[in-house]
Amino acid sequence: MPPGAAPIRRPPPELAFETPSLPRRLLSRYLVNPVANCIPAGLLRALLRFAKSQLAEANWIEPGGWRSMVISYNGCCQQVADRILVNAGIVPMALRNRKRLAAHLIAKLIEQSGARTPHVLCLGAGPGWIVMDALAQTHTPARATLVDLSAEALAFGRRLASERGLEGRVEFIQADIRQLDGQPIDPPDLVKMVGICEYLSDEQVVAAAREVGRMMRPGKPIIFSSVSCTHGAEPFLRRVLGLHLTYRSPVAACRLAGRAGFGDFEVYPEPLGVYHVIVGRRRCGAGA
Repeated sequence: MPPGAAPIRRPPPELAFETPSLPRRLLSRYLVNPVANCIPAGLLRALLRFAKSQLAEANWIEPGGWRSMVISYNGCCQQVADRILVNAGIVPMALRNRKRLAAHLIAKLIEQSGARTPHVLCLGAGPGWIVMDALAQTHTPARATLVDLSAEALAFGRRLASERGLEGRVEFIQADIRQLDGQPIDPPDLVKMVGICEYLSDEQVVAAAREVGRMMRPGKPIIFSSVSCTHGAEPFLRRVLGLHLTYRSPVAACRLAGRAGFGDFEVYPEPLGVYHVIVGRRRCGAGA
């Protein structure tokens, strides 16, 4: 198999994904997105400010940060503008699909780990919504360590863990994922990097994966994701919301993880084709 190539797996049929109707997708592709991409960015930003869009404001403060992610995950918005952006937009819908898919796969990997108390290490975790969903989906008494630079994201995560009855099973560490030396982190049975790679350069992805690979035993899994720009809203996200993503194919994402010592990749697309969730394994004899 060529470097970076990986089998494509069907999304689990038991998951309830969001999929817009064909007319709605055609309307977005051939009318809504082209029009939005042509309107001056300053005018659109002014309209979103006037409409008091919390999603837009969250992205202007921290593009693609944890606040905007929580708004997209919740789907319950007070402002009309946010209801349109979050519930009708293809990208927020795909984000929720990715969350469901990643949580399901993490839960399955936890159950397959063979460890009595599997340890999940989450890099760039934000508040840890996905891994907490996964912990709730399995009866295996797993625990998680969440690493993020944002103290506010981790504080939100602590409240979320308390609400879900997960205190004592989730640890929060404020740190740069590229500088984990000296952090009190036990060897992980699974590493999660879903939702972080699209904000990193190729070399940063390789460095982060290589760093965490040093902690992992051979055969242990890593789960990460790639994002495609084929959804048609990329100019709007970039010009209006200030969201600059690094778009990679699943093959390119696997190739980067391969450079860091991982292999045996499996690719799981969410139904809209915006995100691909990828599972790889630490290779035997992979160098540091």
